[in-house]
Amino acid sequence: MSETADPHTLTVHLPAVNGAAHDQDSEWCVVETSEGSRRLRFHDYDEIYAIPGLYERLFYEELRCTSPRVVRRLIEDTLEDREMAPSELTVLDVGAGNGMVAEELDDLGAASIVGVDIIEEAAAAAERDRPGLYDDYRVVDLTDPAPADDAALRDTPFTCMTTVAALGFGDIPPQAFSQALEYLDDGGLVAFTLKDRFVSDADPSGFSELIRGLHDDGALEPIAERRYRHRLSMTGEPLHYVAYVSEKAA
Repeated sequence: MSETADPHTLTVHLPAVNGAAHDQDSEWCVVETSEGSRRLRFHDYDEIYAIPGLYERLFYEELRCTSPRVVRRLIEDTLEDREMAPSELTVLDVGAGNGMVAEELDDLGAASIVGVDIIEEAAAAAERDRPGLYDDYRVVDLTDPAPADDAALRDTPFTCMTTVAALGFGDIPPQAFSQALEYLDDGGLVAFTLKDRFVSDADPSGFSELIRGLHDDGALEPIAERRYRHRLSMTGEPLHYVAYVSEKAA
């Protein structure tokens, strides 16, 4: 059970934009707390994590995010098909945030979970909101990991890697995703999500080319793929993502 602050004690105002198109990376809201009102971009994660309960209130109460549950179901289905127990999972949770995905995996029965995020406020929020959930949590820039972090992650026998709703907007660039894959054991499962336009030929993020190349080269063996509604936009329109589960080849 998480111990986040009650998200209903916060007041969140979404802007009235009359249904006008708005890029997902620039969406914003106004948050009222006991200290006053603040305008925050949805991707100002450091500021959002610093306010107890805001992440859940905004993304799960207001915008109805489904990604952690969708990824959990895909992993669960994969384990059942392979007759594997959840207790065989040692998870590297990349872009871990305050532990929403890890909470699903812990409930599923994963043996251990290590979180990685580039934002110090994310690590603090995970400890505040879900103390003891992670066996380890490291603040790491995966494009240039510190030697101690790199060694610790290489020494852990990860059998599963997750990165959910964190790719494609500059938060975790393709280089960081590739580096994280190096920490996964051969035969390990990789579960990740991407906004649907980032898997198209017009993708500006570089992920479409990376994922297609990894699959075409056999570095990742596709297992499952599902397009789904990630959450609502600030105008109430559905934002669709694609969830993947693949196996890292030797």
